[in-house]
Amino acid sequence: MSQLVLIRHGESQWNLENRFTGWVDVSLSPKGEQEAREAGKKLASFRFDCAFTSVLKRAKDTLRLVLEVLGQTNLPIQEHQALNERMYGDLQGLNKTETVRKFGEEQVKIWRRSFDVRPPGGESLKDTAERVVPYFEKQIRPTLQGNKTVLIVAHGNSLRALVMHLENLSKEQVLELNIPTGAPLLYELDAAGGASAHRYI
Repeated sequence: MSQLVLIRHGESQWNLENRFTGWVDVSLSPKGEQEAREAGKKLASFRFDCAFTSVLKRAKDTLRLVLEVLGQTNLPIQEHQALNERMYGDLQGLNKTETVRKFGEEQVKIWRRSFDVRPPGGESLKDTAERVVPYFEKQIRPTLQGNKTVLIVAHGNSLRALVMHLENLSKEQVLELNIPTGAPLLYELDAAGGASAHRYI
């Protein structure tokens, strides 16, 4: 049985400020750093074979802090922008509450939660899935062969796209999916690579 652990990065400074972040490379907040360390403590019984992360520092720093707590700082790590957060285009940097006032709650909800509607200049969740899933299948899934244990630290929407793929969720089901910051999500994969069980640790 192979094991795959997913972690959404700890709270970022713009999460704290209620801003759309997307591909803007913001740092973890102090709370986010603590969330990363707590995630490491929850994973104390795990020995990872390798790890994957996006190229954005809030994910890379979360991974670094997790591995420091685990004493696994020599772990092979692959960084790739395919795992980056959804690109929010013209919304990046805007306060979410102010954006609702400007465009209306219904429009902002469509931009944030629909599967295939893009915000102005940005990506839909469908667009995000179209880079996350091929990268997972080509680069990550092969590393899970032979009962390996693999860690992915990424972002709310890139992980939503991956969970949708792993669990065969419909585009309606994924709209209700929210992945909390700093909470390790474990998938057990059978010999065929199917997700036979999953739970938060």
